[in-house]
Amino acid sequence: MNIDCREARNSLKHASRIVIKIGTSSLVHSNGRINFRRIGILARVIADLMNQDKEVVLVSSGAIGIGVSKLKLKERPKTIAEKQAVAAVGQSSLMQVYSQIFSEYGHAVAQILLTKDVIDRSCMKANAINTFEQLAKMKILPIVNENDTVAIDEIKFGDNDNLSYLVAKLIKADLLIILTDIDGYYNKNPHENPDAILYHNITDLSEKIEEAAGGAGEHGTGGMLTKVHACRLAAESGINAIIANGNNPEIIYRLLEGEDLGTLFVRKEVCDNECSGVC
Repeated sequence: MNIDCREARNSLKHASRIVIKIGTSSLVHSNGRINFRRIGILARVIADLMNQDKEVVLVSSGAIGIGVSKLKLKERPKTIAEKQAVAAVGQSSLMQVYSQIFSEYGHAVAQILLTKDVIDRSCMKANAINTFEQLAKMKILPIVNENDTVAIDEIKFGDNDNLSYLVAKLIKADLLIILTDIDGYYNKNPHENPDAILYHNITDLSEKIEEAAGGAGEHGTGGMLTKVHACRLAAESGINAIIANGNNPEIIYRLLEGEDLGTLFVRKEVCDNECSGVC
């Protein structure tokens, strides 16, 4: 790791406003049922960060996946109407789980469901910012998801990776952490190529860094490409962004201690000083 990357890693110790995105694959077991253990660990870590006066926003996928489990469906719905109905069921169940677990650690949660037009329209965007700021002052955890129940293609973010970047940019976060089911961004698919190399730190923020990313995951809508794209855009906007393995959410502590885990997309202001691409 060169000196720029080391300094970037060390700077994560001082992150005070953090957006954490967790995907469906990290919230459910392989059979599609809720992974209460992992959600419990995630809640404990976030509650502990909030007890340290860090401001945290959680972008959580899982509404449709948990809706499928709740309704005991054999597969994910295919039509828009079915997806929206299942999302409505799943979102309420998901928030019930979060509310109950976080209350055990003395923290209240707030549900924020967004559609793309909220970000695109200045007055609605301003209201959203005000809501996030007020929740931060009140020490309440915002839990954000796309409003799948009403969203249509024309007003969709596309995936929650993109949503997490937009939320990080909206609230001027110091750090975006995207938790997924592999260790980070590799030069090729590590499930198919045992010799795949993990990128630890990326300073080249050009579009070519997305070329090795693949398609969507099994339980969610996003794949590595959407995560790389979101992190690259976040770093271009001056926000450090990390893709890391969320199988044990306590990895968040280690990331904030500056350990060389996952893949860090180094924010642009740092990159402007001597960049070498990847390290």
